[in-house]
Amino acid sequence: MQPINLKEKFDLINNYWSSMLLGELNNQAVKIAKLKGEFIWHYHENEDEMFFVIEGKLIIKLRDKDTLLKKNEFVVIPRGVEHKPVAKNEVLVMMFEPISTINTRNIENDITIKT
Repeated sequence: MQPINLKEKFDLINNYWSSMLLGELNNQAVKIAKLKGEFIWHYHENEDEMFFVIEGKLIIKLRDKDTLLKKNEFVVIPRGVEHKPVAKNEVLVMMFEPISTINTRNIENDITIKT
C-alpha cells in the first residue's frame, strides 16, 4: 500500500477521455481522466458510474436535463441512464465504476476503452 498523489498521476495523462486505472476496491475500478470537449451519448446497461470533479467544471447531459458539476462535486449516473459528459475546458475527474465497465458501453468505436 502506497499513497497515490493525484497531481502526479494526472500529469502522466496525455490524452483527453482516456482513463488511468489507479486501483481496485471491492470489484470497483478507481480511475482518473482528463476531459475536454464532448463525449458521445451512451449508457451502461448493468453498471452505475460516478463522476467526481477534482478540477474544473463538467456538464453531464441527460436527455431531459443537464447537471453541472464543479470542483469537489460528484454525481452517480444510474445504470441504463443515457448520458453525455461535456467539458468546455479541461476537467480532471475521478471515476468509480465496476471493473467490467466499458467507457462507451452500448457503442463501440475508436474511443472505446476496455479494461
